[in-house]
Amino acid sequence: MIMSKINSINWNYPTNIWFGHERVQDIVKACKELNISNPLIVTDEALVTLPIIDDLQNPLKEENISFSLFSDVQSNPSGKNVEDGVKVYNENSCDGVIAFGGGSALDAGKTIAFMSGQSLSIWDFEDVGDNFSKARIEGIAPIIAIPTTSGTGSEVGRASVITNSETHAKKIIFHPLMLPAVVILDPNLTYGLPKHITAWTGMDALVHALEAYCAPGFHPMADGIALESIALVKNNLVRAYENGQDENARASMLVAAMMGATAFQKGLGSVHSIAHQLGGLFNTPHGLANSIILPYALRQNKSEIQDKMKKLCIFLDIQNPSLESFINYIISLQKTLGIPASLSEVKIEDDRADEIGRLAYYDPSTGTNAKKLEIEDLTVLFKAAHSGSYDLLKDY
Repeated sequence: MIMSKINSINWNYPTNIWFGHERVQDIVKACKELNISNPLIVTDEALVTLPIIDDLQNPLKEENISFSLFSDVQSNPSGKNVEDGVKVYNENSCDGVIAFGGGSALDAGKTIAFMSGQSLSIWDFEDVGDNFSKARIEGIAPIIAIPTTSGTGSEVGRASVITNSETHAKKIIFHPLMLPAVVILDPNLTYGLPKHITAWTGMDALVHALEAYCAPGFHPMADGIALESIALVKNNLVRAYENGQDENARASMLVAAMMGATAFQKGLGSVHSIAHQLGGLFNTPHGLANSIILPYALRQNKSEIQDKMKKLCIFLDIQNPSLESFINYIISLQKTLGIPASLSEVKIEDDRADEIGRLAYYDPSTGTNAKKLEIEDLTVLFKAAHSGSYDLLKDY
């Protein structure tokens, strides 16, 4: 539970995390610790026009630290976004990256830092086998990550999701050194989030923790972190949605997002398998897609997660502990947050269902889903989430 008076706290798991109000003012200290004297600030087109960008830039200006700014980052960052960012980085002789924004800016910033000194294509580093070993370690720039939303938790991740504009497929680019060296969690930066962004990103954090908790395998540390992340979301997301100035709710959601991303090193699942394809094909906001698909995926995974959901309900103090009770809680939460009940409500057509099922099957998240799924199963999951019909899942 977050204290009524939030103090500055430093954590060292899974990386150096500086948490507290107005901690963005420590950006100069972070640069000095990492020997960054000429950073590239990577953010997105919307954020660069908002006053909070000054909260980051002003301390650097006061200390006469030169910096460059790159903001050509789409909501689903593309390989071209990364290439353009690397060009700006190298043309300005930058020596580190400050990734500032939501998940898109963080993913783009991390990948720009990674690719700034590489000679191979970005797609050569897709998270398959030991592709990461091809990288020139000395060509990876140091990274400072500062999230301004409470969703992806990309600030504590060793990978980024980047869209191949030619194939429209989302690819996970991975290297251990893509993990930012310093993370600054400043709740003040999230106060101005619109309600729908608060809802979508908060549900994204919840899905991360839930899928990690349901993923097979023995990883009690990830399970414990996931459970606490889920509890923080349950106790604070609606509060942050209803009152964006609630400092404890905002702080708790920022921590929940970070914890969810820490937990999903254990694995994700079919919610992400489908959502990644919707982002690549239709540019659907990731948190929104996750939010809609979640209850349908829980129902499809019934045979493997019933016991875990009962334990989760007990932990969260949800009455009549069961999978159905938890699904009903999720549906009620969606309604409170104004999240649609089906993909058809967000103008996604179902004429590419087979293609989505096939692409989702080869998504890395499918391999750690709670139960083994085939292409047909993922196609059915998309159709159920599209139509809003749980009847399509009755045989699971």
